[in-house]
Amino acid sequence: MTPDNLQAIKEIVPLIALISILPIGGWVATTWMRIKHGYPLDGQWGQALHPRQDKESVERIKLLSTENAQLRAELGSVKDRLETIERIVTDRPGRLAQEIDQLSLATPRGNA
Repeated sequence: MTPDNLQAIKEIVPLIALISILPIGGWVATTWMRIKHGYPLDGQWGQALHPRQDKESVERIKLLSTENAQLRAELGSVKDRLETIERIVTDRPGRLAQEIDQLSLATPRGNA
């Protein structure tokens, strides 16, 4: 081996390593993005590998969906209550007393 050949090999080896590593890095990045966003992974021959769904998983999904709907409804009522409280706190004190007086005058009182 001459010094020129040795120098040429030293310059080519990093290029070959880079060419070898880039596709592997791209495959890892693609797989990570598919997993992150819920896309199916590819099998050894390119077929899509979907996660298995057994009865337990389906039932759990139904329960979680029901719980999610209940929590959303509860959150909506909490938001409504918070809006009312914010309105009461930010309104003028005299206005609140006036509204209460109007309500007490508008509702008929029963005979005691």
